[in-house]
Amino acid sequence: MTTDETKRTPCEVYTRVMWYLRPVSAYNMWKKSEFYSRKYFDEKKVDNSDFIKKYLDSNNNQWMN
Repeated sequence: MTTDETKRTPCEVYTRVMWYLRPVSAYNMWKKSEFYSRKYFDEKKVDNSDFIKKYLDSNNNQWMN
């Protein structure tokens, strides 16, 4: 009898460290903890399109004073 766990293929997670990719499995315990507790930003939250719509004059593409 096999379970779903035995049928799964292991997946290696890589992260960018400076200028190269490094597998998270090679991290020490503290670095793994830091990696998994990271918070990722949502691009929509930092998008400034609302600001541009509010302050850019659409007729001549110039900033309004």
